[in-house]
Amino acid sequence: MALCALLLLLLCALFGDGQGATAGCGLSGTAHISDYGSDDPWRSQEPPALFAQREAQQLSLDDCCKDGQKRGNDNEDCASLPLISPSTTCRIVQEQCCVTVLEDNMCTTGINVAKEQGLCDSLFANTCETKTAKMCCDCCLVGKAALELGLSCDHSLSVGYQCGLVSRACCVHGSQNNQTAETTLTEVPYKDVANETTDNSVLSDQCNGKCAHRCEGNDTCICFKGYKLKPDGKSCEDINECLLGASNCRAGERCINTEGSFRCQREVSCGTGYELTDSNNCKDIDECETGIHNCGLEFKCQNTQGSFRCLPKMQCGAGFIQDALGHCIDINECVSQTGPCPRGQVCINTLGSYICQRNAVNCGRGYHLNDDGTRCVDIDECKAPVPVCGGHGCINQLGSYRCECESGYNFNSITRLCEDNNECRHYPGRLCAHKCENTLGSYKCSCTTGFKLAADGRNCDDLNECESNPCSQECANVYGSYQCYCRRGYQLSDLDGMTCEDIDECALPTGGHICSYRCHNTAGSFHCSCPVSGYTLSPNGRSCQDVDECVTGTHHCAENQSCFNVQGGFRCLSFECPHSYKQVGDIRCERLLCDESLQCPNLPLRITYYYLTFPTNIPVFTNIFRMGPSHTAPGDNIQVAITAGNEEGFFKTEQMPTGGVVSVAKLINNPQDFELSVELRLNRFGTLTSYLAKVLVFVTQDEPRVAYNPLLE
Repeated sequence: MALCALLLLLLCALFGDGQGATAGCGLSGTAHISDYGSDDPWRSQEPPALFAQREAQQLSLDDCCKDGQKRGNDNEDCASLPLISPSTTCRIVQEQCCVTVLEDNMCTTGINVAKEQGLCDSLFANTCETKTAKMCCDCCLVGKAALELGLSCDHSLSVGYQCGLVSRACCVHGSQNNQTAETTLTEVPYKDVANETTDNSVLSDQCNGKCAHRCEGNDTCICFKGYKLKPDGKSCEDINECLLGASNCRAGERCINTEGSFRCQREVSCGTGYELTDSNNCKDIDECETGIHNCGLEFKCQNTQGSFRCLPKMQCGAGFIQDALGHCIDINECVSQTGPCPRGQVCINTLGSYICQRNAVNCGRGYHLNDDGTRCVDIDECKAPVPVCGGHGCINQLGSYRCECESGYNFNSITRLCEDNNECRHYPGRLCAHKCENTLGSYKCSCTTGFKLAADGRNCDDLNECESNPCSQECANVYGSYQCYCRRGYQLSDLDGMTCEDIDECALPTGGHICSYRCHNTAGSFHCSCPVSGYTLSPNGRSCQDVDECVTGTHHCAENQSCFNVQGGFRCLSFECPHSYKQVGDIRCERLLCDESLQCPNLPLRITYYYLTFPTNIPVFTNIFRMGPSHTAPGDNIQVAITAGNEEGFFKTEQMPTGGVVSVAKLINNPQDFELSVELRLNRFGTLTSYLAKVLVFVTQDEPRVAYNPLLE
């Protein structure tokens, strides 16, 4: 139980809540390890002399770990290991390396069960060891399921770090690369054993060649670093540091297991301007040295972290500024500086500098030099030959003048002119009801389309456009406009919205269903028609109904013939009974008494004539004729067959308990007539009797219809 408690402590740290918490494991007695006093029972397992001897040997932490691994492979209790050093650190390393071996073996067992059995039911036991094996088994099944479903092995499920590693390993390698399966090492990695140990155990081979890696003496095999001893005590297998979480990969790096070791690979690239070094670090790329910069001939390259800068080769002197292309441009000091010259002087720009020149006598606007040229006097602009105020009043002022503008104008003190006052802009929406148009010195109002100016010259009244008859049929005046509409059978033109065009009802998408035979378009309406003969227009004016010529007496059958109505026409029918038969009724022939002829008993006892009519394209397997005896008796054997008239196979017979039926065997597309001979053979009480039905089938055209063509109208 002490081993299970210590192992559970490690597993809680590995498979806990992902934050390293172990409070839920309930192992407060073993979670904290400190130096033991003289009353520590672990320290009393070996005498003090042995401790002193081992301390004198100065055991390394690697030796402490090897001792723990060996005892873990021997399935010893990791919580009660014999101490090989008085050092607390060595004891902790002993225990943790022992627990790691046990945990690795249990996880390996669980992965093997998942790969070999595909189930983890055999591990369903509430023991400390089985929990680890079942966890690894379940997580391996998750990875295999992801592989079978074609999903990415690098899933983002929050199943914990250790479970995610097991799941990804089983998904990536599958059944072909079983990390926990036993393999035979065909090549031992090179290792200078003589430099690691003082005894030449490999050369002497005290284990008689049974060790896969190296022999430590006393018939004991050990493995190189990165490997662990298998239960057989001689073979070695790779330790998956990534699976056990024993790697030292940094944040942002992914652990990749290798034979005997592991490597760390960055998950995120270094970014532009950097490259990945062999040590998995990001190093700046010197674009200037490698020549991958884009600096022009006028610039020189200067490297920076992750980038570079282009510096101009030419250095501009005073009075010049350098542009983006490295060229030197002169600075206009007269513009860029404030008052470079003293008062009374003017600035003149030069290349790279400027000069100052004294001003000559210059009178301002509104003044001119006197005759002596010594002073400036006012100019009376109002006395100029050309009126400066354009017909408005003019008032002279010192150095200037002012115009007295008429009504509807405003004086512009900058241009010194009388400018029109735009009343429409100054008083928007207050002068005119609709639109305001400015004029010189005034304004005028106008209305939008559909309105007319009222008597006050400002408001707008609705204009009745229908008075001018703009529409071809009906017109409705609306506020500010009008609306044209058409009578039934017409539609408004999309071109002008005023003209009414006839609706061709026959050409509409539903026009083919308006008339059953033929549609004729008329102005504002339409009418239907039927075939010239055999049909008449129904009272609804759209459907065509068949004319029964036999009832109306419009047929031309002879007196000895009978009239039979069909769709769109009629048939004149007559028949004669064969030899040895006499006619009974209108459609039946009965056989006469047989003489000594041998053929007479084989003739049908009765021949009956039937007339059927139906349109083309009736569904296949439709029953059209049924034949059977008037009553049945026990033991009757009834057979019905078509003996003539079905050479093209349009019909077939089907036996029924009380007779047989004739049905359509394949689609009849064209109108045609058939004369079928249907024979019924009845075997009753050992006597065979036959009956013959002559079935005349008239197939007529199915729903005659003429496609609409406006050119035929």
